[in-house]
Amino acid sequence: MEIANGLEPLQDDRIHIELINGPFLFEHKGSPAEYKAGLDLAIARGWLWLHESGTIRKVDRQGC
Repeated sequence: MEIANGLEPLQDDRIHIELINGPFLFEHKGSPAEYKAGLDLAIARGWLWLHESGTIRKVDRQGC
């Protein structure tokens, strides 16, 4: 969520998922399993929503 909250959203508070997964995997050296677990948790808690395109998420900045 720290990475997602630091991004400037596009229309409708949407952000491109690659702006989250790139930094997480390469800058923070997280594993794909950690990334998936964190993403699943953020979606389950309502912090992020999976967009119907499957490539961008919506951030709930109020709940983070």
